[in-house]
Amino acid sequence: MNIVCIIQARTTSSRLPNKVLLSLPYGSNKTVLEQVIERVKKSKLINKIVVATTMNKTDNQIEKLCQNFNIVCSRGSENNVLSRYYQAARENNAELVVRITSDCPCIDAEIIDELIEKHLKEKNDYTSNSLIRSYPHGLDCEVFSFRLLEEAFNNATEKCEKEHVTPYIYKTNKAKFKIGYLVLKDSKEYEKIRITLDTKEDYTLLCSVYDYLYKENRTFKCSDIVKLFEKKPWLYNINSNIDQKKTCSNLEEEIEEALKLLNKQDLNRAEKYLKEEYYGK
Repeated sequence: MNIVCIIQARTTSSRLPNKVLLSLPYGSNKTVLEQVIERVKKSKLINKIVVATTMNKTDNQIEKLCQNFNIVCSRGSENNVLSRYYQAARENNAELVVRITSDCPCIDAEIIDELIEKHLKEKNDYTSNSLIRSYPHGLDCEVFSFRLLEEAFNNATEKCEKEHVTPYIYKTNKAKFKIGYLVLKDSKEYEKIRITLDTKEDYTLLCSVYDYLYKENRTFKCSDIVKLFEKKPWLYNINSNIDQKKTCSNLEEEIEEALKLLNKQDLNRAEKYLKEEYYGK
């Protein structure tokens, strides 16, 4: 079976532009994207790595980086990421697709392989370690067949389904497909650890994590990260004010998220107005 890992990457992030090209460790000659690629390479089950970026001129830098490291680069739509994934998978004859995002420079190859093994053993249509939160944010991985990706590509109609690749599978048609969940058995609220890269605060934390762990073990694992946070709980404070983006599939979910944000910012009049307009109270 041709198992292809597709890493989506672009330089036009709204919250932190060029984040995948930032140095990690700080001040080194390695970028965030390179770290993601190097860590995925440690997988024993993945046959090929493809970076899926956009047609934007700003992403020429990403294609050049891939060429320098002999990694396949596929270029497609910026906003229709589902289309970009489908194109990358089709061009590289993928039978099984592993989805990774380039803002996860602590991704753990052992977890990737465990997820692939679970997917194949249980004969799932789709398997993820993030639908039920137990792993730290930033170790997210999804596995699904090319056949299922093609079905999503041909039938997805909602913006969120095209932007976030897999909601058509695990949200819109959850009852139709066999969904698998990889859950950390001994999780002690490790999902509160946020080691993904969306903001400057996230970058500061990742630089700190790499400063502590990278010299000793360049492919440090989830267990090493957990031990570090247990030993130095002040690390949580670096990006504790950052809210993880949520994929909303309908207006009601968006309203609920908007109300949470308004409440968090003490925008009481706006919160009251939205409640009255939407809920009539």
